[in-house]
Amino acid sequence: MKNKTLSFFDKLKTKFPDDKKALESIKYLKEAINAWPEEESSVVTTQALGGDLPLPKEISEKSEVAIFSDGACRGNPGPGSWGMVGQNHEGDVIFKGSGVETRTTNNRMEMMGAIEAFKAILNEEFSADETTVLLYSDSKYVVDGLKSWMKGWKKRGWKKADKKTPENVDLWQELDEVVQNFKNVKYFWVKGHAGHPQNELCDQLANEALDDSGF
Repeated sequence: MKNKTLSFFDKLKTKFPDDKKALESIKYLKEAINAWPEEESSVVTTQALGGDLPLPKEISEKSEVAIFSDGACRGNPGPGSWGMVGQNHEGDVIFKGSGVETRTTNNRMEMMGAIEAFKAILNEEFSADETTVLLYSDSKYVVDGLKSWMKGWKKRGWKKADKKTPENVDLWQELDEVVQNFKNVKYFWVKGHAGHPQNELCDQLANEALDDSGF
């Protein structure tokens, strides 16, 4: 987070090249941030998670990162949750997380899992220009939307062929925005509840979040 914040202020300086007060403020903030204590590594080995998470066969390069996401909903609509996990090329889990909404749908939670996974990469020490992101989801809705549907919607001003607005357009637009941070993204559908280790972990994270929230 420290390096990410410093990078943000470096970019912010370019927006105020002739504003002396703004540049002085940015300099002050960067000095304060540099004084933050060094952060502990967020990398967690798969053994620490108590399970075996073999890397997908598609991962072969150091610049590649795999992200996995899933959604859950108890009632549709109803209380829902998402879970996500990220792994680097060595197989280490670099982040994992979950979240809950009191009234939502399964598709929206599937989308939120993917959105939060992409956001998590941006908070890690990866170059958005050089990193290849591989997203694995058991939602054909998410994978097909990202691979094909969304391109047409955008060309038509976020409209479907019948000129109607796509369902969950707010999340499609948010997903599009976060994906645009990366030059190289690949999408893979995996069968849910079929023993896929990372997918099962995402499902576990999502359901534990619902349990912990009393749903």
